[in-house]
Amino acid sequence: MFGNWIKTFVLMAGITALFGAVGGALGGGTGMILALCLAGAMNFYAYWFSDKAVLKMYGAVQVNPENNYGDGQFRNYYTMVKELAENAELPMPKVYVINENQPNAFATGRNPENAAVAATTGIMQILSDRELRGVMAHELAHVKHRDTLISTISATMAGAISSIAQFGMFFGGRERGVHPAVGILIMILAPMAAMLIQMAISRAREFEADKTGADISRDPKALASALEKINNYARQIPNETAEQHPETGQMMIINPLSGGGLRGLFSTHPQTEERVARLMAMVSSY
Repeated sequence: MFGNWIKTFVLMAGITALFGAVGGALGGGTGMILALCLAGAMNFYAYWFSDKAVLKMYGAVQVNPENNYGDGQFRNYYTMVKELAENAELPMPKVYVINENQPNAFATGRNPENAAVAATTGIMQILSDRELRGVMAHELAHVKHRDTLISTISATMAGAISSIAQFGMFFGGRERGVHPAVGILIMILAPMAAMLIQMAISRAREFEADKTGADISRDPKALASALEKINNYARQIPNETAEQHPETGQMMIINPLSGGGLRGLFSTHPQTEERVARLMAMVSSY
């Protein structure tokens, strides 16, 4: 676990350095300083507010006893998360529902004491209670590993890198006489580099969350079955919010983006088949 924290620190330092490199290429020394200051500000924002921003972006609605679990229809979902949180020895997270046809789920929050889990209405329609239980155990595993802070920060920073590359080219780059071809190259390569960093962060953590999620639910077969179903449906049902904000895709249990072009090449999720195979290898242990 300590090794994972070191790796994460190095990767996040890489994103900050990428900010500086883009700023320096387009704005010289002043541009680099401004970009690094922006990186610091973005990290601060991401730590305190990115979870709320992502939940709002997806139109997530909180369900709890105070609002009668969304008129009672999500009572079992809330109770399920509560039971799993107790199994994982975690504080009760806030529980959200997203009115979205594509089946998916994610966790967010800066630490276990300020965590939230969210699932789409689509995932509740296609999964059995046992499979949904496996999915929410996976999301609580991210909370337990404190992956949620890393995923939200990397999503926020990756989106900002794309913006700084574009704005820097059109404003700072022109004033410094940067060749248009160089500016276009930076606009393409900077987001690609951010995607590679996100990919390195996310893939290994999905395997770990699958394993710990199976331990929490004590049912790796159910999670494996859920992953196969979600993967099949997600390919057929678009998620418009994720398509508009692709940097948030790595937070989901299954990649919500259409697989064409560079998005497929730089997927932040490991192959579903490999995830399922690893989970099925655990079945005999339970």
